[in-house]
Amino acid sequence: MRPAKQLARLKRRSEFLRAAGRGRKWATPGLVLQACKRSKSDDVDPDLGPPRVGFTASRKVGAAVARNRARRRLRAVADQVLQETAETGTDYVLIARAGTLTRSYGDLVADLETALKRVSEARNRRRKVPSRQLSKTARDGR
Repeated sequence: MRPAKQLARLKRRSEFLRAAGRGRKWATPGLVLQACKRSKSDDVDPDLGPPRVGFTASRKVGAAVARNRARRRLRAVADQVLQETAETGTDYVLIARAGTLTRSYGDLVADLETALKRVSEARNRRRKVPSRQLSKTARDGR
């Protein structure tokens, strides 16, 4: 069995803020996932760049020991799930929640898989549906 390659990491605050501001977000009981497709204006080539991932845990999760443990758990889950499913040219931010510490590892894996699926569905959906495709009640706001 080949050793899995490490995912590239987000390290600068501006990279985290870009994912929060422009990306899609999905919350599950164990984590919050933010995903942002890189664009030509970013400092990394969006087409050739590998997927990148960043981890964060606020003080709501707990003291420093709890936050570090939550980030370690998120890293383990991301290494398992994102190796196969991460899209090239995309930045992912995993945010720890209070449930990150208490949920089982299997549940965290399922949370990340669900969030990835939901974020990619939202990205593929069009934002606006032409009014001619809406039903009359939807157009009238009833």
